[in-house]
Amino acid sequence: MRIEAIAIGTELLTSARVDTNSVWIAQRLADLGLAFHRKSAVGDDREDLRGLFLEALERSELIICTGGLGPTFDDFTKELWAEVLNAPLVEHPDIRAQIEGFFRTRNRPCPPSNFKQALIPVGAEALSNPIGSAPGLLWENLPGYPDTRIVLFPGVPREMKRMWEDQVEPRLRALAGKPVHTLRLLVGSIGESALDERTAALREKHGGLDWSILASLGLVELVARSTDLEALAAAQSDYEAELGIDRICTGTGTLEATVLEQLNRRDQTLALAESMTGGRVAALLTGIPGSSKALVGGAVVYSALAKAELAGLAPDFIATHGTVSEPVTRALAEGMRVRLGADWAMAITGNAGPEEDKDGPAPAGTSFIAVAGPAGTQILNGFFPGERADVLLRSTHQALDFLRRCLLR
Repeated sequence: MRIEAIAIGTELLTSARVDTNSVWIAQRLADLGLAFHRKSAVGDDREDLRGLFLEALERSELIICTGGLGPTFDDFTKELWAEVLNAPLVEHPDIRAQIEGFFRTRNRPCPPSNFKQALIPVGAEALSNPIGSAPGLLWENLPGYPDTRIVLFPGVPREMKRMWEDQVEPRLRALAGKPVHTLRLLVGSIGESALDERTAALREKHGGLDWSILASLGLVELVARSTDLEALAAAQSDYEAELGIDRICTGTGTLEATVLEQLNRRDQTLALAESMTGGRVAALLTGIPGSSKALVGGAVVYSALAKAELAGLAPDFIATHGTVSEPVTRALAEGMRVRLGADWAMAITGNAGPEEDKDGPAPAGTSFIAVAGPAGTQILNGFFPGERADVLLRSTHQALDFLRRCLLR
């Protein structure tokens, strides 16, 4: 099946917005054994859109559009498709009632402009939107294009995802035939190229699988897809044996969820003292429901004063060693562990740049991580060149992965 994505909105052609919808849909298509053969982003220009729609009809069997279904002046995706397909627009009372109910339950008046969303082209099926006001649309068995389907989604990701999961994917699954299964292994603290070389022999051994390697800052995903569950299980066994402690998890899990699972299995708790990362580790952990069972709390000890007042470090001690140093990081972890009565505590100091640390000899990119636990304190010194945002994210991931490894030792 030739599948095409069209992301609609002038903002997608600037730095204001990124088209994440087609990336998400591509992943869901891959799970069905399907893939895009083309993706386009187009601005809110009627002639550009009309031309692209006509081209898509000639080359694709499934056309997926996102954006342009709202109530404002620049939302005309539906209207243009109706023109291209010569399909009159007719108001659907049920859709109008849903729109009125959407605003009523939020105690907000419904602007009259929203009622244009209740206009549905003849021959199209309205896709209900339980969390928004704009319905989606689905065309099948088009006059002149009997083998073509068109799906229109709102551009709001959470609305699009809900419609896809509830109303579109089940239909595509019936068309796709034999399901495609996915093996995903998340690996920490190893570079993409090093991991590629390390697993080359295994990838060759399991060459019948469709492999990909996906790198982010401090994390790498190894992904294999196949209709053969036994082949995936054999690959999983070999890869897990090879990766050992470097494997964070298998499946859809995350680094932060894995850390919390390890703590919960031990019925143990964690405290944090974050300097350079400014609460980023805590934010990742608290994004997981039920994190309060393991995460006691902590502090953003960004300044020397905060390190002294919140973690109990002596000002002279900080001045002697520097705010970014192994002794201070160790003392922060040990001090926070005692103060909050946690089984484990982690502290992070560093210099994310771009300038040198005025309170100590710490080049930009330097980081220290200390994990204090029942058997003592372990230290990791890292260095990450690059932009400030990259250094912060790499340090956050490295800290969580170091904690994970300490919990396993």
